[in-house]
Amino acid sequence: MTGDDTPRPSQTRLGYAGPLLEHRARQWLDGRMTDRAEHLIEETPVVLVYNQIPHVVMMATPQDLEDFILGFSLTEDLIQSPTDLEAVEVVRYSRGIELQARVPARCQAVIESRTRRMTGRTGCGICGSDSIDAVLKPLRPVGVGSRFEPGAIQDAVSALGDRQPLNQAAGSVHAAAWATTEGSIALVREDVGRHNALDKLIGSLVRQGTDPASGFIVVTSRASFEMAQKATAFGAGILVAVSGPTALAVRLADEAGLTLIGFARPGRFTVYTHPERIAGEV
Repeated sequence: MTGDDTPRPSQTRLGYAGPLLEHRARQWLDGRMTDRAEHLIEETPVVLVYNQIPHVVMMATPQDLEDFILGFSLTEDLIQSPTDLEAVEVVRYSRGIELQARVPARCQAVIESRTRRMTGRTGCGICGSDSIDAVLKPLRPVGVGSRFEPGAIQDAVSALGDRQPLNQAAGSVHAAAWATTEGSIALVREDVGRHNALDKLIGSLVRQGTDPASGFIVVTSRASFEMAQKATAFGAGILVAVSGPTALAVRLADEAGLTLIGFARPGRFTVYTHPERIAGEV
């Protein structure tokens, strides 16, 4: 420490272009001030560029970026299938990252008509949209799918905390996970933005050819309408959130056939729509 006891910022990147920084800080605890190393989650401007045309800047955690652009492109209806994303190059600059994608001409026309007019906030799903139709997209009804035991939902929620290394290290990080019918966590994606985490998860699931009926989505955030909308775009039958849903999310889920579960905590959860997918309900 310096003579005036003022902490000096000191940051060390953990790994090349990694999502965590180590930061020297001071902690006040039980009347004492001590020096300690804290981990900070990185928040980086990520520019999504299609056919050399910048579309939007999102603040995101710089990992799983190929999953991110695929999930974002699908859930925002910029492309119609994974094959429309013909190529992606991740270009890192000193102050941000560009995801340079190549798409067919028919997709480019759609993207040009929806190019955002402002920078997206952290994980903001609708920043820059200039019409209600651009925000409230046509519903995609989900199939009947599988039924799940309440215990599977409880198991997935309980297990998710141990599968979030970034959040354990730094806090302030959301996660989106794919759970199997038995409640095992099969895949997790983390990001400072809840929408980004879900887009990354969906992108990875699509790459792997995952059947939407083979499991359910768990998110460590509230269930806003954008989260429900993205879940239905993937075709998931169940969206589980650790916090509550908005009224619009409930209406959207009800119309689309999505089972929306909120306040999923140890020993309890609330089913807001389509409880028939939960065993024991009719």
